[in-house]
Amino acid sequence: MRYNAASDTDTKLATLLDAAQAEPVFIERDQQEVAVLVSAREYDRLSGKATREFLDFCDSIADKAAARGLTEEKLEELLNNA
Repeated sequence: MRYNAASDTDTKLATLLDAAQAEPVFIERDQQEVAVLVSAREYDRLSGKATREFLDFCDSIADKAAARGLTEEKLEELLNNA
């Protein structure tokens, strides 16, 4: 993967970077779409990074709950009584 500082680019790219925060920006060459510029947040979502981080968070909470004595049975009882 290649990284470039936004400050090392021209003003047109700065405009494209701003636009990519709201929606994907397609880059064309010879009237063909060759690339898509997306925000870092959208890239994380598409690559599954956000999903993995969320699942890791859920596992962490589950481990803490289990350490405090929460079992599947107790959880089911709590949910049924809610």
